[in-house]
Amino acid sequence: MKILVLNCGSSSIKYQLLEMPQETVVASGIVERIGEKVSTLKIEIDGKKEVFEEPVDNHEVGVEKVISLLLAPERNIIQDKNDIVAVGHRIVHGGEYFNKSELLTPDAIQKIAECNNFAPLHNPANLKGIKAAQAALPKAVHCGTFDTAFHQTMEPVAFMYGLPYKYYENNKIRRYGFHGSSHRYVSQEAAKMLGKPYDNCKTIVCHLGNGSSITAVVNGKSVDTSMGFTPLEGVIMGTRAGNVDMGAAFQLMRQEGLSIDEMDNIVNKQSGLKGIAGVSDMRDLQSMAQNGDKKAKLAKDMLTLSIKKYVGAYLAEIGGADCIAFAGGIGEHDGDVRKNVLSGLECFGIELDEAANSKQGDSWVISKPSSKIKVLVVQTNEEIVIARDTFAIVNEK
Repeated sequence: MKILVLNCGSSSIKYQLLEMPQETVVASGIVERIGEKVSTLKIEIDGKKEVFEEPVDNHEVGVEKVISLLLAPERNIIQDKNDIVAVGHRIVHGGEYFNKSELLTPDAIQKIAECNNFAPLHNPANLKGIKAAQAALPKAVHCGTFDTAFHQTMEPVAFMYGLPYKYYENNKIRRYGFHGSSHRYVSQEAAKMLGKPYDNCKTIVCHLGNGSSITAVVNGKSVDTSMGFTPLEGVIMGTRAGNVDMGAAFQLMRQEGLSIDEMDNIVNKQSGLKGIAGVSDMRDLQSMAQNGDKKAKLAKDMLTLSIKKYVGAYLAEIGGADCIAFAGGIGEHDGDVRKNVLSGLECFGIELDEAANSKQGDSWVISKPSSKIKVLVVQTNEEIVIARDTFAIVNEK
């Protein structure tokens, strides 16, 4: 069964075509700069990449272009668009409506739209992708997988803020958490690597990239996570400030005459590593730090300290852990960050194997055999989670 996984941003469409249940990636790619004069279309098959530049006016055209790429006779991927049995859509915010992946009925789509205010940069784009894919593939089964769904197992003590309770009742202001598909996949893979049942395993997942979040997973359930009502809360990130005293933001707004939207832009797009050191890419930051740039070193140290604080807090909250798993672009590729995060946590029985930590691979153990808490690097795969959930929903119909 061929399943198309779509991740639609405001000006992009990431896609993967998978053969299920074998979980084989048949083709993958991205459509970028949608709505600009010249857009870029990319497709990769068996390591061979092709790039095209042509106008893509909107998401509807973008999805049609993706299908055309897959249909091209010379690629021999699909012979008819109806070979795509189902489409799995990545959706950022499901509010309290969704605690698992769902069939995208008119009612479900309406509920997604009701969450637009929670994720104004993401949900409207996700909805455009759903509409475009449903128009292009009307016979396919369309399903949604939500970034927030995995964290709906959190108890009120973990998801509530110390604001007047009426704002939760009336406005649904609470911690929702994000990167749910990644945290679910990584914690499942970590349990497999340890040889433990998923429902009897405690894992702290560090999903570290341009956007980063830490989650405590106990027996297959998210019990606490660092991101909050939006993906702004938590550790310092590429361009996001992470945890900041709201009083400091209020003071800046008063002194600088900043509007709400201007302050929003500052904390989301001009802060974090970029705000401290001028760059948001960790590779650039590492290079600058190695060359003696003090601000780059400061930003790097701020990142590792903020991650360490969450790891330590979650070890206390859940009473230790079976393992700590690093994932995401930084988590999977930056051994220096991993080492600095774990430094000082020896009191919990964590013993890093520096030789293993310096290696590169897909998924491997970087702690010593004697380490009481195992430390793993797990290559995350959110698309597989979406494809698995979509496949399961199709088989339930």
